[in-house]
Amino acid sequence: MRDVDRQKIENLIGKIHCPKDFKCVESGFEALCKANDVGLDHHLVCLEASGFQCRFCLVVERDYYCGCPLRVYIAKHLGK
Repeated sequence: MRDVDRQKIENLIGKIHCPKDFKCVESGFEALCKANDVGLDHHLVCLEASGFQCRFCLVVERDYYCGCPLRVYIAKHLGK
């Protein structure tokens, strides 16, 4: 991982409260919530069945969007 990505991730971790205790980071980005990047700047389409229970989840009509800044960064910059 590039230093710039590592620094950005550390910065994001310091700014958000994660209800999952940053399980994604601890697992080396293997235990990620299922989501698709559809080109939105600050959201991903959430593919988790329990997405509606997540504090970062935004519901628009029948669709769920992940707004976790860390998850969005991982998708857009690390391709995961």
